[in-house]
Amino acid sequence: MSVRTSATRYAKALLDVAIQESDPSIVEQDLTSVAHAMAESAELRRALTSPGIPQQIRVNVVAALTSTIGVQPPVAKLMQMLADRGRLDLVPTMSEVYRERLLSHRNIVRATVTSAAPLTAEKTQRLEASLSGMTGKKVQVETAVDPSIIGGIVTRIGSTVYDGSIRTQLTKMRQQLVENA
Repeated sequence: MSVRTSATRYAKALLDVAIQESDPSIVEQDLTSVAHAMAESAELRRALTSPGIPQQIRVNVVAALTSTIGVQPPVAKLMQMLADRGRLDLVPTMSEVYRERLLSHRNIVRATVTSAAPLTAEKTQRLEASLSGMTGKKVQVETAVDPSIIGGIVTRIGSTVYDGSIRTQLTKMRQQLVENA
């Protein structure tokens, strides 16, 4: 079973528990904090994921980490379970999957909008409203700047790309001219 598949199963279970017993947003913050702690400290990451470290030491390290960070009980229980099973390597991926599932649960979708020049706050809000109407969901827009697109915007929502850039239009025109010549 792949890391993503395993992480997805744990993230789904954690979200279900968080909805019933806790605040899912705080659980997300706690899970992200644990993932960041692991990412920032090579020593901690080795202690938690190395197969050469005895299970009891991993369990003790997880207990100390979760109490130091002050995570919600569902996160602490899950971390202990992952330590027992030697699956703490799933935490970074599980954090990403949990965030995606939480957004989906709240009917929110992320969009990345790339433009040739920075968008004003007003244009970004109008774009969010337009995309929300188009998708039927609340849209969180993340903006990026790429001068090479010349003008227009490129919007990515999930795996769907809406390319309204001048660069793409010029490329299409060039292809049509070559084909018709």
